Amino acid sequence: MSDIKQLISIIIPVYNESESIGFLLDEVINVMSFHTFNFELIVVNDGSQDNTHQVLEQLTLKIKELSVISLRKNYGQTAAMAAGFDNSKGDIVISLDGDLQNDPNDIPKLISEINNGYDLICGWRFDRKDKLINRKIPSKIANKLIAHVTGLKLHDYGCSLKAFKKEIIDDIKLYGELHRFLPILANIEGAKIKEIKVNHRSRQYGSSKYGIDRTFRVLMDLLTVWFMTKFLTRPMYGFGFVGIISIFTSLAMSAYLIVLKIIGEDIGNRPLLMFALILGIAGVQLFSFGLLSELLIRTYHESQSRPIYRIRTISSFNQD
Repeated sequence: MSDIKQLISIIIPVYNESESIGFLLDEVINVMSFHTFNFELIVVNDGSQDNTHQVLEQLTLKIKELSVISLRKNYGQTAAMAAGFDNSKGDIVISLDGDLQNDPNDIPKLISEINNGYDLICGWRFDRKDKLINRKIPSKIANKLIAHVTGLKLHDYGCSLKAFKKEIIDDIKLYGELHRFLPILANIEGAKIKEIKVNHRSRQYGSSKYGIDRTFRVLMDLLTVWFMTKFLTRPMYGFGFVGIISIFTSLAMSAYLIVLKIIGEDIGNRPLLMFALILGIAGVQLFSFGLLSELLIRTYHESQSRPIYRIRTISSFNQD
C-alpha cells in the first residue's frame, strides 16, 4: 500500500489525441485508485488541431483529479512537458505519452523504485511495438550514440514513461527539443538514475508525430547536451584548449616559414602560410569564445543564485 500523503503528479502531453486520451485517463485512474495513490492528472494540450480540446473539457467535468493546460499553439513535446512540470505539485512526477503506447500499469513499479532512493526511473521499451525502419532502427542507433557520447549507459532514452523526484525536475530547465535528453540533464544535476523494463503497446488510434527526420534533430541536440555534460561550468576548458592548440600550431608553422624566408626561400605561394594564418585567427577566436562563455556561465549561475553543486543529504553526529 502507498503512503496516502505522497502526491503523485502525472503529466501527459497530447497533440491530436482525441480518440485515445479518454481511454488513457480511464486506465491511469483505475491503476492509481487500485493502489490508493494520492494523485493529480495534468494533461497538456499542445495546440491540437482536432477536437482534443473539447474532449478534455468534457473530461474535466467528470474527473476531479484532472487539470488541462491548453497551449496557444503547437510548441512541441519539450515545451508541453515543461508546462506540465512547472504546474505540478507532486512529490513524484510521472510523464507518459498520450497515445496509449505507454502502459499505465507500469506506473506503480516506477513509483516503488523512486521510493527506494532513486531520483529518476527511466522506462525501457524492450519489446517495442513500432515500425522497424522508421522508428526502431533509427532509435537504436541514436540510443547507442547518445550512450557513447554522454557516458550515461541506457537502452532507451526516448521512452516518455519516466518517474522523477520533484526536486530533480525543479533543477532542470527544458528548451529546444531536449525532452529526449532528460536523463542526461538529470545526470548533470547529480541524479541517481535507474532503467527498468516497461510494457510497450501498438498504436491504436491516430498516427505517429515523428518521422525519420527526428534522427537528425537528435544528432543536433546531442551536440548541445555533450557540451553541457562536459563544459557546463567550465566552457573555457573546451574552447580555450582547442584555441591554445591552434595558436601554438600556428606559431610553430610561422616560425618554420620565417626560417625558410631567412635562408632565402620564397614562402609567398606556400599553402602552409595560409594554413598558419587561418589557424592563428581561429585559435584567437576560440580562446575569446572561451572567455565570453566563462562570463556568460558566471552570469547564468550568479543571476539565478544557482549553485554549481547539488547536495543529496547532510548528516551530523547530533542529527535526530
